[in-house]
Amino acid sequence: MSSRGYENEPVVLNRDVEAVMVPAGTPITLKSGLAGYITQALGGSFTLYIEGNLYRIAGEQADAIGKERVIAPTLPPGATSDDVRELAWQQMRAIYDPEIPINIVDLGLVYECTVNADADAEDKRSVHVRMTLTAPGCGMGEVLVQDVRSKIELIPTVSKVDVELVFDPPWSQSMMSEAARLQTGMMW
Repeated sequence: MSSRGYENEPVVLNRDVEAVMVPAGTPITLKSGLAGYITQALGGSFTLYIEGNLYRIAGEQADAIGKERVIAPTLPPGATSDDVRELAWQQMRAIYDPEIPINIVDLGLVYECTVNADADAEDKRSVHVRMTLTAPGCGMGEVLVQDVRSKIELIPTVSKVDVELVFDPPWSQSMMSEAARLQTGMMW
């Protein structure tokens, strides 16, 4: 669902919900009864404007604002490591910057995603992701790293996820996909 479907839709929290303050990345519990607006609804998470601040709630908590919870991904029987890698990239494309309506893959934040069979169990896999941030001091950095970890951990057969945050090479707008540059008006 695009953010357009929910943009500026009023909401009232029907229960206490764990959220993250944007852009600081500070965890907070929003109390039941608070009213606000949805400013972005992409990749299963929601950015809410409440009492003059922005907050992000995970898709697993969507019922707190009367929306459907995010459903876990599935793999076909006999899936290969390539299938897992492809699904991991799909999962990461469902993680959006909380302020910019662009997913972290098209934004150019994910440098690498590798999948290896676990030595201990042949039907289990470990995933390693190398990613960066648009700026080293971004308060949402650890939140985005945790989003990557939790989205990939949902993939069947994945037993371990390692997300490495790197700043070399540093991110630049040239790392954005053509579609992302077009969407943000950064075509050159």
